Amino acid sequence: MKITALTENTTEYGLPVEHGLSLYIEALGHKILFDTGQSDLFSKNAEALSVDLKKVDIAVLSHDHYDHGGGLKKFLELNDIAPVYISCFAFGERYHDERYIGIDKSLRNNGRIILTDGVTKIADGFTLYDCNDREKVVDLASFGLTMIKNGQKVPDDFRHEQYLLIEENGKRVLISGCSHKGIINIQNWLNPDVLVGGFHFMDIELGDRLDSYAKTLDSFNTLYYTCHCTGVEQYGFMKNRMKNLNYISTGKTIII
Repeated sequence: MKITALTENTTEYGLPVEHGLSLYIEALGHKILFDTGQSDLFSKNAEALSVDLKKVDIAVLSHDHYDHGGGLKKFLELNDIAPVYISCFAFGERYHDERYIGIDKSLRNNGRIILTDGVTKIADGFTLYDCNDREKVVDLASFGLTMIKNGQKVPDDFRHEQYLLIEENGKRVLISGCSHKGIINIQNWLNPDVLVGGFHFMDIELGDRLDSYAKTLDSFNTLYYTCHCTGVEQYGFMKNRMKNLNYISTGKTIII
């Protein structure tokens, strides 16, 4: 399995970056695009990295935020074959304070969009989970992210978030966007061999709370590749406390 970061907040390879995430994955004979960042930058970086997005045959949007789905329209223009799997709870009203952070609602009716709910097998070895029926071990709250429900702005429950589990060569590899439902919860629910994605720790102070989270994650027999919303300082803090924590930045490819 090969995973390349087309868009992430940082880079070691001289590529342009943005606050967002887009991963290109090759596994089990498929070419997968997981998230599209916040603009068309993912496509420009794909070209620079010799990734042909026209050959992608599966696309997944992890959740209903602009920094993961902002490039969706561009992808649909570039690629005319891949179905795009998005939660049935997406295309809602999402805010950070007063700023709208949802994705383009006009794309909901595109014939390539497949709405998911619960557990969705999308191909042999590829399964999407939203874990909406699972009980949380740790509640990280919403960090000021909200949604509109019954005409009122309330804390986002992140029902629109889903995770891609890839099972290949005896390994269970989980791809997450921001882990808004809580990375520790996700670990308890799915317990993969490898986890790639953001932890959404960027607003957590470097201290006892983050130290506790690091130790809890380290108690799992999981190899982590984190990015994006984990936070660079938070990553450095946790790296000193975890034996299997790594970072994937824009332009980097990992082989699993």
